[in-house]
Amino acid sequence: MPKNEAEYRAMPVMSGDGEEENRVRGYATTFNDPYLLYEYDGEKMYEIVDRNALEGADMSDVIMQYDHHGKVLARQSNGTLTLTPEEKGLMVSADLSKSQAARDMYEEIKNGLVTRMSWAFVVAEDRVDHDREARTYTRTILRVKKIYDVSAVSIPANPDTYIAARAAIDGAIEAERRRDLEREKLRLKLKIGGIKA
Repeated sequence: MPKNEAEYRAMPVMSGDGEEENRVRGYATTFNDPYLLYEYDGEKMYEIVDRNALEGADMSDVIMQYDHHGKVLARQSNGTLTLTPEEKGLMVSADLSKSQAARDMYEEIKNGLVTRMSWAFVVAEDRVDHDREARTYTRTILRVKKIYDVSAVSIPANPDTYIAARAAIDGAIEAERRRDLEREKLRLKLKIGGIKA
């Protein structure tokens, strides 16, 4: 993969209700969690973001948009966007109350019309492992140079995501736990197949 070019990945966004009106949150990426990036001519490319990939990354004044373009919906420099690396992944929290476009996006997320997130970033260091027998490649992103934006998106790169309003978060967490178990099985299968995950 070429370095110094922005890349985009999709993950879940969760909307909040009630006491945190117009606030959304979700993960822009998860760590140590292999996912199928694409499949071409019988070969599969998996990707993993290493748990330590964001250490030292430039996360200054990241913005939130829709589909990585258009109006800015939230921004770190005015306090409406927060990025927090957690054990699971990069948590995004955004206040979508400061413009009509942001409020409209909140309504679309709350009503389940927009259900995914993505992030735009530049890779500083990665590793690709190839399993010839299984015809799979696994790219591990070891270090991210810069994050440009997090976006709510219409069509994600990773379809295994979810959205939940605050009242439904408990059910969404249980569903996510089940997905985590399936991902762990995939990670172990890749490792057993000779690919370092």
